[in-house]
Amino acid sequence: MAATVPAGVTSVRAAESGLVELILSRPPRFGRTRLVAIDGPSGSGKTRLAERLGARLSAPVVHTDDLLDGWADQFSFWPRLEEWVLEPLRHGRAASYLRYDWILGAFAGPPVRVEPADVVLLDGVSSARRAIRPELSAAVFVTAPPELRLARAMVRDGGDDVAFRAYLERWRTAEDRHFAEEATAAYADLVIDGSVEDGEDDGLRRPPD
Repeated sequence: MAATVPAGVTSVRAAESGLVELILSRPPRFGRTRLVAIDGPSGSGKTRLAERLGARLSAPVVHTDDLLDGWADQFSFWPRLEEWVLEPLRHGRAASYLRYDWILGAFAGPPVRVEPADVVLLDGVSSARRAIRPELSAAVFVTAPPELRLARAMVRDGGDDVAFRAYLERWRTAEDRHFAEEATAAYADLVIDGSVEDGEDDGLRRPPD
């Protein structure tokens, strides 16, 4: 399923343009929708990429982190995602779900509505898992050096919290095991280096053969 990456595509802007072209060149395999998974480890930059692609494609972005029922639900959230989001969209119906509130420890707040669209982006760890691969029009794997990913996650969610860091380390170990078992990067159409910030060059490369 690997796609050919045009030579010289290295900048963020060029990478996004190439991805837009790739996605639109693929037929829908999820009902009438092109479902695209943006997968990769925590802190790699996949959500930033998903939001940019969503803006360029006028596509809704479903963040799987919103559907995690706490730390213990790292990979077991999928039935909830299937019931609340994927099944309605698969049949051309609008989906609706509540986000998990980490302070309350429950799903709460106003419902998030996801309208059927030509393209829907699925952003999150394990979003390109084997269970959904037959229905994906494209899969992207975003990666970055482990130390950078850890620093980003701590700044974003944990600050200097020692307990959070311990949870995160266990989380990252489970991620590594999942990606190895699922061969996620090898399956992906594109593997993107998410290690740079806005305004710098962003790497875009083919997955290993």
